[in-house]
Amino acid sequence: MLNILLMGAPGGAQGGNGGMVQLLFFGGMILVMWLFMIRPQTKKAKAQKDFISNLREGDKIVTIAGIHGKINKFNDNNTVKIEVSAGTYLTIERSAISMEYTTAQQKAAETAAK
Repeated sequence: MLNILLMGAPGGAQGGNGGMVQLLFFGGMILVMWLFMIRPQTKKAKAQKDFISNLREGDKIVTIAGIHGKINKFNDNNTVKIEVSAGTYLTIERSAISMEYTTAQQKAAETAAK
């Protein structure tokens, strides 16, 4: 069945439609890859960028390394100073803040407060 689709007419690839069917099949594969792989990845990257740009001082965060802390100060060189315990500060890159773990931590804190 697939051979017939790829070859075009039942007479083989001698007909002029064989190349057109292969081109449509290849275009369909690219469309499927875009829909299921590239598009969700760009959406996730945009959401991560928006999340990081909307952070404020005092927000509780989790880094991608699993370090929990509270934002103390935003530095000019795209770094963040976080307080991990009373009087202990770390300087991390903004890109090292994990959106998934931070939102999960905030949801857990909201449900515990109720």
